[in-house]
Amino acid sequence: MTTSGKGVVSDAFGHYEIEVSETDSIWFSYLNKPTIKFSVAKIFDSEHFDIALHINIPVLREVVVRPRNYKMDSIQNRLDYAKAFDWGKPKLKATLGSGPGSSVGFDLDEIIRMFQFRKNKSAAAFKERLLQEERNKFIDYRFSKALVLRLTGLSGAERENFMMIYRPNYEFCILTGDYDFQSYIKKCFALYKSGKNGIELEKEN
Repeated sequence: MTTSGKGVVSDAFGHYEIEVSETDSIWFSYLNKPTIKFSVAKIFDSEHFDIALHINIPVLREVVVRPRNYKMDSIQNRLDYAKAFDWGKPKLKATLGSGPGSSVGFDLDEIIRMFQFRKNKSAAAFKERLLQEERNKFIDYRFSKALVLRLTGLSGAERENFMMIYRPNYEFCILTGDYDFQSYIKKCFALYKSGKNGIELEKEN
C-alpha cells in the first residue's frame, strides 16, 4: 500500500509492482498486520525493494500417538488408581514392643478404620468396580472385533449381535489358550449360523 491510496497484491513468489510518487511512502501488510512506512525518497533501488515479514508461529508441545495396547492401558490404570487397587479391609493386628518387659499393643489407625463403615463400604465398592472394568477390558482384548471378523467374516450389526450372544466370561478368557479360544469362536459361529444358542454349546462341551 502507498500513502497516496494505491495498493497491489504480490504473486505466489512475492513479486509485486506498484506505482508511487517521490513523496509517497510504502508499507506492507500480511494477515492485517502492517509494517512501518518506508519513504520512497529514501529507497536506494526502487526496482528491487524487498522486505521479509517474520510471523511468529506458536509451537505446541509434541504429542505422540500410539496404537491401543491393552497391557499398557492396564498398567497405566493401575498406576492412576493405585490407592484404590491397594485398598484392603482394616484388620486388627497385635504389635509387640521391642525390649524386655514390652507389652502387646494394637495399631490405632487400624482400629479407627474398622469403625469407618461408610468409608470402607465405598472404598470396597470402588475397588470392585475398577476390578470389574479391568476384567471387561481383558475380555474385550481377547474377544476382539478384529479376531471375530477374521474367524467368522461377520461385521457391522451382525457381528455386534454375535459377540453379545457368545461373549465369554473372564475366567474362560484367563484360562484358555489361543488355539482353544479360537476354536470356541468357530464353534459359536457354527451354532450361530444354525440358529442355536450359547447354552447348547456348553452342553456339547
